Amino acid sequence: MSQYSSKWLKVTEPSPHVLLVELARAPVNAFSTEFWRAYGNLFDSLTQDGYDVRALVLSSAFPKIFTAGLDLKDSGLGSGGSSQDSARASLATRNMLLAFQSAIQAPERAPFPVIVAVHGHVIGLGIDMMGPCDIRYTASDAKFTIKEVDIGLAPDIGTLAHLPKITGNLSLVRELTYTSRGFSAAEALSIGLVSRVVEGGKTEVVKEALELAKVIASKSPIAVSSAKHLITHSRDHSVPENLAYTGAWNAHALMTNDIAETLRATAQKDKAKFAPLSLTTKLSKL
Repeated sequence: MSQYSSKWLKVTEPSPHVLLVELARAPVNAFSTEFWRAYGNLFDSLTQDGYDVRALVLSSAFPKIFTAGLDLKDSGLGSGGSSQDSARASLATRNMLLAFQSAIQAPERAPFPVIVAVHGHVIGLGIDMMGPCDIRYTASDAKFTIKEVDIGLAPDIGTLAHLPKITGNLSLVRELTYTSRGFSAAEALSIGLVSRVVEGGKTEVVKEALELAKVIASKSPIAVSSAKHLITHSRDHSVPENLAYTGAWNAHALMTNDIAETLRATAQKDKAKFAPLSLTTKLSKL
């Protein structure tokens, strides 16, 4: 996996079709511009290359922290340009923010499920990063903070887009955002930010997330990728719109050979063998 690892991102494949991506910018995984660009590029490259990943676990390489959030000395904030023209400076800042948002939203664009396994301190940008992930696990030692207001800005990379939909509680989202108060793993579970609290720290939560990823990776890639796409569509559309869209989507997805392979494996009490989701790699060899 050396072709996907980079300066501060460690990428390994602990089991077939399952990737583990660890944030590794010492000492606290503070995100510089180079770091968040590399983060977004990783997910987009895996998709564009057609790498046969069927589930990905995102975590931190450090035992006491997931991320401290933004590196304020090298974040790109406030660097809209030296022009005396305020409109042009504002446009440059907006373009930077949109690129930053796009990088952090990359897990949602990926055709494979992304499981984030957090532990220790999860500050500011760490919560932005959780929203676009399909499944969110936390260690019991995690401590969460929406920190941006304490710095002097409103969260702008994803927390305010995702958290109201995730929790369904605008009052709580406002409270946590306006005050920057910390909250525990138990509260994160109670508000729906995570689906599971794993007793312990980094080792324990990553182990559980990888076990889940192995189960998902054993399923039909067409079925899982389609389900991910349709769930996201459902979040952003009405029930009638999603039903109509699902009908159109499955009109082609149901043509997959994965259904026949599943039935064969079930009848023969065998392990199903599915082709990669993408034909990109095969086509590049023609």
